[in-house]
Amino acid sequence: MELRRWPRKNDSQSIGARQAEIAGLVGEEVFSHDLAPFESATEALTGAVLVPVAVVGPVDISLSEYELDEPDGSLVRRNRKRDGVYVPLANTEGGLAISLYRGARAAGESGGFRTHVVRDRMTRACAFLFRDAEQSLEFASWIETQVPAMREWLAGAPVQGLSRHARLREIQTHVVGPMCHVMYAYTTGDAVGLNMVTRNSYALNQAFVAERAPVRPHRSMLEGNMGGDKKSSHRYFEQGGHGKTVIAETTLTDEAIRRVLKTTVGDLLELAFIGTHGAVASGMQSVAFTPATAIAAIFTATGQDLGMIGTSSMAHGTARRAEGGLHVSIRLPGLEVATVGGGTTLPYARSWLRLMGCAGAGNVYRFAQIVAAATLALEISASAAMATAGSENFFRAHHELGGLR
Repeated sequence: MELRRWPRKNDSQSIGARQAEIAGLVGEEVFSHDLAPFESATEALTGAVLVPVAVVGPVDISLSEYELDEPDGSLVRRNRKRDGVYVPLANTEGGLAISLYRGARAAGESGGFRTHVVRDRMTRACAFLFRDAEQSLEFASWIETQVPAMREWLAGAPVQGLSRHARLREIQTHVVGPMCHVMYAYTTGDAVGLNMVTRNSYALNQAFVAERAPVRPHRSMLEGNMGGDKKSSHRYFEQGGHGKTVIAETTLTDEAIRRVLKTTVGDLLELAFIGTHGAVASGMQSVAFTPATAIAAIFTATGQDLGMIGTSSMAHGTARRAEGGLHVSIRLPGLEVATVGGGTTLPYARSWLRLMGCAGAGNVYRFAQIVAAATLALEISASAAMATAGSENFFRAHHELGGLR
């Protein structure tokens, strides 16, 4: 069947034409929402989806406040404070909210979560093709020295569309034969910033590099597929560099593990032993239980880019016997979150971000830490359910709460 021309604008006439075309194929409920707030959010706007939102809290978190040190963009912790945070979870998965609550309660009765932001970068992994490896290596040696000059050029270049919020911090190269992969690394303020770094990197490639490089590439690619853009990769699992690298931790007491989680430290350590080796055996790009579940629910509620759930949910969890309990942590190396721009500007997203004290500029590090703590809360509870004899509690939770209703 030929794909005919489709009304593409978001004026009332075009929206009405699209709705009329599919009216016989869907129920009227998909057209029952006021679409005015969504007109700038997507092309070919036709309807809206209503997703139920659970709220869990207050989750006890010791949060850090950070600033970026100039000009290298390293993170400096300025303050730490304890807060009780309500976490919104947009989902249709039975058992998610009650499980996350149980993990948060166990942590809260053990002194709460502690969170840390380790790194903040957004990358665009460009590539340049040369005649041979000799030229590629010459280019790599040159471009790695150009960061100060590139910063100056970006600050003053008369190029339309350049972002002043995306600040170039460093460059890494990787030469494979005639190819030189160039990882531009930026900070992007409170936005995820992928569009910002794309615009700036394109300008660097087409103007700065084209005019100044000692050897001219045969062609340039804005993305050479060494990056972590909406797909998991070992490079970004290890180094971070595509979003915020965040760690959440807590030391669960024996009493909280017994009374709230209904298991023991020994059972949890047995699960950690089996799960870690299972992850290694399968080549899994994570060592964790179910990080995507909590992250997807918070992303959906707060207007984050859902395409970034896969990258953001790369995770490395740990469990170690501590005096009087069990120390557990989770590391999210590439958590791509924003408190400004994109879907965060939608009314519902702003409201749920406001609930967490994360709406608007100056709050992205707080938001990243809350996401990490909530992810660890779910990891704790789901792991405890799986660690029971025969994983009976895990089965019962899914049987009783996850079935058809």
